[in-house]
Amino acid sequence: MSATTAKGFWESFSGPNLGYVMDLYEQYLEDPDSVEEEARKVFDQWGAPAVPESGETTQGQADISFQLPANPTIFSKMIAAVKLADNIRTFGHLAADINPLHKPEVHVRRIELNEFDLTEEDLKKVPASFICPDAPERVKNGLDAINYLKEVYTKKVAFEFDHIHELEEKHWLQRTVESGSFFRKLSKEKKIDILKRLINVEGFEKFIHRTFVGQKRFSIEGLDALVPLMEQMIIAAVKSGVKTVNIGMAHRGRLNVLAHILEKPYELIFAEFKHASNKDLIPSEGSIGITYGWTGDVKYHLGADRKGRNGSPISARIVLANNPSHLEVANPVVEGYTRAAQDNRNKAGYPEQDPYHSFAILVHGDAAFAGQGIVAETLNMSKLKGFGTGGTIHIIANNNIGFTTETYDSRSTRYASDPAKGYEVPIIHVNADDPEACVQAALFAYAYRERFHKDFVIDLVGYRRYGHNEMDEPMATNPMMYKLVHQHPTVKEIYGERLVKEGIVTSDDVKELDNAVQKKLQAAYDKVPNGEEEPDTAMEPPEIVKKGYLSVKTGVPEEELRELNTELLAWPENFHVFKKLARILKRREHVFDGQGKIDWAHAEALAFASILKDGVPIRFTGQDTQRGTFAQRNLVLHDEETGEEFIPHHHLSGVSASFAIYNSPLTEAGVVGFEYGYNVFSPDTLVIWEAQFGDFANMAQVMFDQFISSGRAKWGQKSGLVMLLPHGYEGQGPEHSSGRTERFLQLAAENNWTVANVSTAGQYFHILRRQAKWLTKEEIRPLVLMTPKSLLRHPLASVEPSVLANGKFHTVLEQPGLGKNADTVERIILCSGKVAVDLEEKMNSTEKTDWLHVLRVEQVYPFPEEEIKAVFSRFKNVKEIVWLQEEPKNMASWFYVEPYLRKLAPEGAEVKYIGRPRRSSPSEGDPVVHKKEQYRILSEAITRA
Repeated sequence: MSATTAKGFWESFSGPNLGYVMDLYEQYLEDPDSVEEEARKVFDQWGAPAVPESGETTQGQADISFQLPANPTIFSKMIAAVKLADNIRTFGHLAADINPLHKPEVHVRRIELNEFDLTEEDLKKVPASFICPDAPERVKNGLDAINYLKEVYTKKVAFEFDHIHELEEKHWLQRTVESGSFFRKLSKEKKIDILKRLINVEGFEKFIHRTFVGQKRFSIEGLDALVPLMEQMIIAAVKSGVKTVNIGMAHRGRLNVLAHILEKPYELIFAEFKHASNKDLIPSEGSIGITYGWTGDVKYHLGADRKGRNGSPISARIVLANNPSHLEVANPVVEGYTRAAQDNRNKAGYPEQDPYHSFAILVHGDAAFAGQGIVAETLNMSKLKGFGTGGTIHIIANNNIGFTTETYDSRSTRYASDPAKGYEVPIIHVNADDPEACVQAALFAYAYRERFHKDFVIDLVGYRRYGHNEMDEPMATNPMMYKLVHQHPTVKEIYGERLVKEGIVTSDDVKELDNAVQKKLQAAYDKVPNGEEEPDTAMEPPEIVKKGYLSVKTGVPEEELRELNTELLAWPENFHVFKKLARILKRREHVFDGQGKIDWAHAEALAFASILKDGVPIRFTGQDTQRGTFAQRNLVLHDEETGEEFIPHHHLSGVSASFAIYNSPLTEAGVVGFEYGYNVFSPDTLVIWEAQFGDFANMAQVMFDQFISSGRAKWGQKSGLVMLLPHGYEGQGPEHSSGRTERFLQLAAENNWTVANVSTAGQYFHILRRQAKWLTKEEIRPLVLMTPKSLLRHPLASVEPSVLANGKFHTVLEQPGLGKNADTVERIILCSGKVAVDLEEKMNSTEKTDWLHVLRVEQVYPFPEEEIKAVFSRFKNVKEIVWLQEEPKNMASWFYVEPYLRKLAPEGAEVKYIGRPRRSSPSEGDPVVHKKEQYRILSEAITRA
């Protein structure tokens, strides 16, 4: 090959055309097999594309994304054909027929022949394999191939996967789409099954509409194909070996999914509409778990738990998570369910994850998917080591409207699905009026998940037949859309007519199926009694919840603690811990020989080790949790020479329970929801979430409000989740001081959780072990624990080993050295957490304290009323009961404890508050001001009035 010949050949390429060839050549250099055979031959023969000398011109096209040379050759025409084919793959969705209410907008400029200066005759000269190597046999040449690609990419299913970077995935997606392997014609039987399901779906909605006039149901109508789509996806998953399918969705279409996917009996659903007792309607075989607490929830928020029976096409456990009105907040909860079902926690080390064991389906609203940040938080977790679930199928139930808001007011993107592109998630858009395409999209999505263990989005494009709920009149706000909706036939009607034309069924067959469904619904309705005349308005919790504490032993024999301590410090011989850290940790070596005390992180490490020894798995996540925000924890050690990790808790002798500790992504709502879901699905696991600072927990407030505090009352859903919130006023400003104790106390009722603010490492050790002991008991509840910062290494917060061995958790601690002479005590100070240690330091430099006594209220809720009452009864001359706190008066515990203190105060004793005044901000921003204010508070506490 001469240089002159090669130069002459490449002179026919220039502009974007040449750029395209050069990109292709780079791909060829990296992997010759990754380019088409014809292109490979060109590069083999002519070598690298030559850059034209300045001054050469090209013939510009109307679409500047591509340009042909002034004198095109057969080779440049072939390259143009390849570029056209790629444009069809990339932009075909813009011309696809995916919206039931509108004919496709004509966005075909990038996929027309004349944009590339190509004729049909040009294309006939191009081999079909050069353009579409996976096309069926009927495709004979380049023209057939281009027409075939237009057919594939611009019908009622549209694809977006150009944003996928992994070549293997991209090639698989392209081959699968263009070979037609998932879009073959369905059998007659399968088509009849789909029709029957659509008749059930529509019939159910129409029956409710006319029977329960004006009641909200958030109907599925306009997206009826969602049910057969989900059903076929689940069947495919179960056939592949999946044992558990977890579903999350908001209220739109939820009742229909409950009825036809979860098989919740019609009678139960109708009983909820009639406000009637449903106890006698629960299936006797127990195949449906009913989620309902003592206060309950509205019917379109409730979930269900179906355990598939042998012989059923879905012989697996199907769980529909309870979901409040906050639409997408169930997403991370469902992911937590799914990871918990995948993890084997019965061995030491990290749990062994099996993504084939379970998978998640998340159904989103179109406005919510684009508009709510929790969606992005959940997508971001999908490929993280501690949070991935091996691929979630996301279905956007796309109404083309949010409440009354049109798409142009609700998102800045063309499609609702566009946020998923940033996470390289493949997307299918499918017309909800084509149920066969919907079913095929479902199978395609699951096959991708099964192969690559990654998320997939199905954008199910439909409409909403009624308003946001059935009491709304949408013509008032969205008249143009609803003129189209009112004229539009239902999907059952469209598909029924289609099957009649195909000769698969007759019109009489369809009517007969319709009538049978209505008879079945009427029979179910007739079984339901009328509403209760005197409903239960007390809504008392069960006795087991009301009785509160379960007494458990939490001490660990000192010899066992000594052995655990030795094992935690036994690093591999050739493992090089960072020298400064190694010195710090090695100080723990002789603590059981009387040298030093056990500080906070040391007590925690021993608590975790002893809990694992008891056979309880632990999962611990949070931002910087492996090291600890304040460099105090260091449960994951790193070799300073190789970066290799070593986790001592994975190497404890005689342990058969997993220990998982992960640094979490920088999100609170998503991770808290995930950990709550994980704990609900694995109630025998001690699941802990730690905020980087307690203040940051406010980003997860919706999880505390809607799930953790009230989930058991609404849905009967138990949780033992532990939340660690670093809290304490040390002059670090408004966002690094308060864990917002007041918010958790405001939500405290019916023994729904424990709120504690402990002041010593021993108390921390015992409350963690108490929580672990309670996990599988009916008395279990979440634990909200304010944890320290400055106390982590404080001598007064450290304890002797005997405290861990022989002690227990005390809801109230009396200050040692005070209150010995009961007759002289005039003021009893009650406080909680760090300020108690500050007060102890202050009193150590105070001469006369016999008139004072101090109680540390270590557990604020449930309030230890009896314990405090018993202490008060010993002191007959008390004049003042003082609540001391470092937080502003309108925050922390004062407003919660004040009524208790007034009730318990001895006769004649005044109840007083000492602390910061009411503030709108949690703390001062200036550390100097902080110190002065802290000094004032402590001085006032120990100064006689």
